[in-house]
Amino acid sequence: MKGNKRRDTSFELAVRCELHRRGFRYRVDFAPLATVRSRADIVFRGARVAVYLDGCFWHGCPVHATSPKSNASYWLPKLERNRERDSQINGALRAEGWMVLRFWEHEPPGDIAQRIADEVRARRLGEQTIATDAPSREPHLG
Repeated sequence: MKGNKRRDTSFELAVRCELHRRGFRYRVDFAPLATVRSRADIVFRGARVAVYLDGCFWHGCPVHATSPKSNASYWLPKLERNRERDSQINGALRAEGWMVLRFWEHEPPGDIAQRIADEVRARRLGEQTIATDAPSREPHLG
């Protein structure tokens, strides 16, 4: 387990490079909410978008997940807890108005970056529309 990187995997770097190339700036390995014990891989605070780049083994990809051969009595429950925790985190963030995007490590980084960019732009446009409709509202500082 020590050999598994928490952040800056080649997959994460490829997605972040694509986003940066498209002009997006973001937080890396950042907790979207202080009340939720989770650090998203990429966070757009102003647009309230949290991106998780999940490994196929660790998060149970329906296409590529494999069952551990040795010490299965330890690994199978651990991997199931990972999936349950992912679901709980999704619910907690969505309840607070966040958009949660999850991608598998086997998806092409360019496609992922495009989907993220589309969602962030849409949420930013939505915020601008709200601010225009309510001139008495304080400006958003985020």
